[in-house]
Amino acid sequence: MSQTKNTLLQRNRDPYLRIKILIGVILAGVFLFPIIWMLFVSVKPEDMSITAPLNWFTPPYTLSNYAAVVGESDVLLWLFNSAFVGFATTVITLIVTSLAAFAISKIKFRYRRAIFLFFLAGMMVPGEATIIPLFEIVKSMNLLDSYTALILPMTASPIGVIILKSFFDGVPDELMESAKIDGCSHWRLYWNIVLPLAKPAMAAIAIFTFIGSWNNFLWPFLAIVSEELYTLPIGIPSFNSTYSTTYMLPMTVNAIASLPVIIAFLIFEKQIVKGVSFTGIKG
Repeated sequence: MSQTKNTLLQRNRDPYLRIKILIGVILAGVFLFPIIWMLFVSVKPEDMSITAPLNWFTPPYTLSNYAAVVGESDVLLWLFNSAFVGFATTVITLIVTSLAAFAISKIKFRYRRAIFLFFLAGMMVPGEATIIPLFEIVKSMNLLDSYTALILPMTASPIGVIILKSFFDGVPDELMESAKIDGCSHWRLYWNIVLPLAKPAMAAIAIFTFIGSWNNFLWPFLAIVSEELYTLPIGIPSFNSTYSTTYMLPMTVNAIASLPVIIAFLIFEKQIVKGVSFTGIKG
């Protein structure tokens, strides 16, 4: 019996498992190396001359670069702006997309199929193609150079509506009808029944909305003039242009900008991986 079991295990064992692990480790090293190099460079003395590549990773080390960056730039303000805009954009996007998806999925009204096709068509239009009309609309509303200009245009998420709509379609109509018989309004159906069931989908949309807002460069670059409203993707290039001949301070400001995201990834790694797999299945 044990011999048969061992034979089955040997047959089911992937003969290329070690090769796959080796390739995975190599790829992980390739992706991690720039981050590790950035962190080492950020703690090197600013006036140190580098004569060999290995010198980047050897002592001496110092934290004075971080004090200099915080004192000479508005990186903490940029960090706050990016976090505030990302959080506000994510919250508003979740509210708008979930309400729209619930209405299209569970409320019978005229032209709801046409409206859903309109959302599908919105995914086919590149974001860059909408920049000029979007800029003209925001300008005509006198919203340029404000937090509102950074947040509101980014809350339109056709993919969010599509993902949630497909998720809400899986909620049995019998459950909805029995709740209506008990006196539930549309709002209570949305808030107490459908929304709690959609936590995985909501988490996926929240993760990618926040990441998209955090990394967004083009729209903030066009919509913002005041330096006190700069986000990290706008502030960092302006800072780096001042220190184009050195590595240490630009790498320090990039490290300060990257560390919150790295820490967030380490904390929410499982949710991010689930979000990727979820959107891949449902998208």
